[in-house]
Amino acid sequence: MRLFCYSTIFIPDIMTESIRLPASRLKPSTIALPGSKSISNRTLLLAALSDNVCEIRSLLKSDDTDRMLEALDKLGVKIEFLETGRLKVHGTGGAFPNREADLFLGNAGTAFRPLTAALAVLGGNYHLHGVPRMHERPIGNLVDALRIAGADIEYLGNEGYPPLNINAFTDNGARVIPIKGNVSSQFLTALLMALPLTGQAFEIHMVGELISKPYIDITLKLMAQFGVNVANEDYRLFKIPADARYHAPDVLHVEGDASSASYFLGAGLISGAPIRVTGIGLNSIQGDVAFARELEKIGAGVVWGTISSKFRVPKTESCKPLIWTRTIFPTQP
Repeated sequence: MRLFCYSTIFIPDIMTESIRLPASRLKPSTIALPGSKSISNRTLLLAALSDNVCEIRSLLKSDDTDRMLEALDKLGVKIEFLETGRLKVHGTGGAFPNREADLFLGNAGTAFRPLTAALAVLGGNYHLHGVPRMHERPIGNLVDALRIAGADIEYLGNEGYPPLNINAFTDNGARVIPIKGNVSSQFLTALLMALPLTGQAFEIHMVGELISKPYIDITLKLMAQFGVNVANEDYRLFKIPADARYHAPDVLHVEGDASSASYFLGAGLISGAPIRVTGIGLNSIQGDVAFARELEKIGAGVVWGTISSKFRVPKTESCKPLIWTRTIFPTQP
């Protein structure tokens, strides 16, 4: 199937002129995907909390990862920067060396939420803050859950929002933690990653339907790679084992971003040109990889490798109609 067309885009209330996109032919191409932001920051934190050294490869360079790296440095984590996209994280054995720190986290939600949870259960004297926009992003549901577990967290501005001050943790014996599932999956991810640091068994109960389940799958699969296996009972109950301890793989490759891959795969579908994406493959832990599997159903040929995939629609084929459920692609529009 070949499709060539001119597109005209109208942007109301911004400009009156149109933008014409001329038709073009897509050449056979190989695209190196940027690392996944969700996986990058989860991996950095888990490696920092492990009891060994982990070499991380293909880490995404972004504002979120920069803020996480700065925070880990202030918390006393030794990080060796190797060549571009590679670094070694020297794990702290589940307790940061610095028990007091002022952490500026910009607008990095993937750093702010999990660090809040980890520092809250470890205890200390920590000030977490960011740009004004970060202080408008709610965090109350996570703080409520952490307080049930024994955390001492103060709001320094508006109730339910950053900035925060985190103090000593007190084990009050609570082992069942409820949290709303329809607000942000990052809150559940933060709890899941932090509670094993206590060494106690916990149950996390979802209140309401959990949204963005594929992101929780990423968290659980990464935790398993770091030696902590959480029992998932139909996304309604999560059981964290006692005496859990993070132990990192010697080398961990950060997967390429699956949602970014979908744009290139879609271009290959329309043009029929073979497209190869590197950084993501058969064993991907990201929900958005389902996009490629759905395209297979409508006639695309996908050759899956371990860290790359090749995609094309044969010239003699036409695409079949398909209806899918959008919720299986957590970041697709």
